[in-house]
Amino acid sequence: MGNIAKLAISASILAVLAGCGDRTPEIFQPRSSAGVSDAILEQRQNTPLEEQRNRESILDLFVDQDDPNVTIEVNKYIWNAALDVLDFMPIQAADPFSGVIVMGFGTPPGSARAYRATVYVQDPALDARSLRVALVSRAGPASLETTRAVEDAILTRARQLRIADSEL
Repeated sequence: MGNIAKLAISASILAVLAGCGDRTPEIFQPRSSAGVSDAILEQRQNTPLEEQRNRESILDLFVDQDDPNVTIEVNKYIWNAALDVLDFMPIQAADPFSGVIVMGFGTPPGSARAYRATVYVQDPALDARSLRVALVSRAGPASLETTRAVEDAILTRARQLRIADSEL
């Protein structure tokens, strides 16, 4: 049998399976009978196993069903640029799922003042609104101009990384 025939058979099997819905026999369906409260039935219907049974077809497996109120997306270019620009500071904590990088005190090249930074990447867009930097020196909060210069450096580096990535 040729490759085209195998491909045609596979496609027709997938089409048949896609048309099949979830046909759970009535014997397995929860009932509101004596002894079973409505709250238990509702809880049972909200379990992940019950959610899997409620899918319409096999194609529902490939649909992104993550709740946007629970998942947080982080721009990878801003994340990597923040690590590049602030590489003179030691990383104390980094959580790519929430977009927070906490850096310890470090002295930038050509300066005598040590800084500590907390970077918050809050959006998947490569945009200035996606980045928040809190910069502190040992004497207190850094000036607004210094903080803005660090944010600009991170955004510039992020754009460079994106351009380099698109050229591949």
